Amino acid sequence: MNKYRTHNCNELSKIHINQSVLLSGWINKKRDHGNLLFIDLRDNFGITQCIINKDNKNFSLLEKIPLETVIKIEGSVLERSSDTINKEIKTGEIEVKINSFEILGKTKELPLPVFSDQEYAEEIRLKYRFLDLRRKKIHNNIILRSKVISFIRKEMERLGFNEFQTPILTSSSPEGARDFLVPSRLNPGMFYALPQAPQQFKQLIMVSGFDRYFQIAPCFRDEDARADRSPGEFYQLDIEMSFVEQEDVFKVVEKLMVSLFTSFSKKNIVFEKFPRIPYNESMNKYGTDKPDLRNPLIINDISEIFKRDDVTFEIFKKLYKSGASIKCIVTRQTNKKPRSFFDNIDKWAKQQGWSGLAYFSIEKDESDKLIGKGPVGKFFSNEALSELIKITNAQVGDSIFMSCSDEDQIYEIMSKSRNKIAEELNIIDENSFAFCWITDFPIFELDKETSKINFSHNPFSMPQGDPNNLNLSKPLELKAYQYDIVCNGIELSSGAIRNHIPDLMYKLFSIAGYDKTQVDQKFSGMINALSYGAPPHGGIAPGIDRIVMLLANEKNIREVTMFPMNQNAQDLMMNAPSNINESQLKELNLKILKKNN
Repeated sequence: MNKYRTHNCNELSKIHINQSVLLSGWINKKRDHGNLLFIDLRDNFGITQCIINKDNKNFSLLEKIPLETVIKIEGSVLERSSDTINKEIKTGEIEVKINSFEILGKTKELPLPVFSDQEYAEEIRLKYRFLDLRRKKIHNNIILRSKVISFIRKEMERLGFNEFQTPILTSSSPEGARDFLVPSRLNPGMFYALPQAPQQFKQLIMVSGFDRYFQIAPCFRDEDARADRSPGEFYQLDIEMSFVEQEDVFKVVEKLMVSLFTSFSKKNIVFEKFPRIPYNESMNKYGTDKPDLRNPLIINDISEIFKRDDVTFEIFKKLYKSGASIKCIVTRQTNKKPRSFFDNIDKWAKQQGWSGLAYFSIEKDESDKLIGKGPVGKFFSNEALSELIKITNAQVGDSIFMSCSDEDQIYEIMSKSRNKIAEELNIIDENSFAFCWITDFPIFELDKETSKINFSHNPFSMPQGDPNNLNLSKPLELKAYQYDIVCNGIELSSGAIRNHIPDLMYKLFSIAGYDKTQVDQKFSGMINALSYGAPPHGGIAPGIDRIVMLLANEKNIREVTMFPMNQNAQDLMMNAPSNINESQLKELNLKILKKNN
């Protein structure tokens, strides 16, 4: 007990009846019944209903003070009548009769309502984030985040990992996203970079012989905001392990995720052993390397059908001959759906900037021959439809949605269409988590504009195959021991078994246009350390923000971040970024040049 409270606002029950208590908190709601004033007092832990009679000298004062005023009340615990019990709150069987009160913190007029979780303008919510965080849903999200991080720490320690901290001020990296740079006062004209991730440091920890490392690591990337990505900074569970293969990393992460998601959600986990899906297969079946496996729809390539003379859909045939791909999605037993269902999906596709989605349903005529019913069904013969059924495993009564485009766009079209069609059919199980691993990523990719070969993902990944006998003459065919973990269509993390062999690293970097001198300069700490006996090692770094977003069933990452920035990477509450004065610039040996219009 202290001078402010004997109990929290979630603690009182029938065992406290007739006891004198002190409570402190915010006035969440008031209800004036004339002779009786009801006050819901809220603190971090819960709500207690307090009452005061009109004959109490404090009645008129409490009647006037605004919501969100911080008060301390002294009173006695009463039992509620059976018809007034509130089962929605822990203290719903009691109420506190107020004898006296004291104002601890006054409030100005509120710029947004606190007692309600209604949608409100983002600019106001972020400017007054300290008020926004009082609201029940987001307050609970932040508490959930704290509990999730605490749980992860305990689980990682149980799995034999040690937590170490890595530097925040480090050197700039030529790979990955744009760095945040910090000028050095003691080294004029030189800059630190905030770490995009502790990638090189965690590998150095393995070289140092520590074997199993983890960290709840802050990461900084100068990227644009998205619903599932904060601009500026985010947190990840950074993991690295020595003397491991890919499957060893998978086992640890699967144990952690299953334990974490079953502890904090009642939703079903579809696969306790997460499916392993090669990158190429994922792109071909789902149109993306972030598939939502709750969605049963599969993409099929039907380009070969358009070689047939009995397919007369000339627009697609002409595009196919010029190099385009034709892919389709089969929807089960949807031929009886109204025309508006099909037209709305086609209309949606055109709103995306595409030419639309061609469609028809497979039916049979009176002579038991296959026919296509719909705008383009007439272009397919009975034999062509039979072949289509073989390729796609379609059935009579199913519908076909088709698109034709070049390779750069066809995957995006089909991936988004797959999700849209599933939403329209309401076939995504919202009460489940479907995890999977995407594996076998290519090490390199070709820049079609410059014809230059670049690293497609992480330049430090170990190539698959015998490291002493790799065919480096065909770099675009090389696969890496590189993997992503995906849940419900959201990428939680990328990871890899690392390339710990310096000679091999030089060879791979040379393919991407880096000579030995450049590698030594850009990655001096890493390449030097690997030359002194490095163990085989690998790791991963699941995003904390995205994990909590899934567990809280939120669509936007700002709903699970305590003090997020807006879309323009601005902190409206603290007015950051901000200008600095001339003396600070001078101290840092910097000068700001005005941009010419």
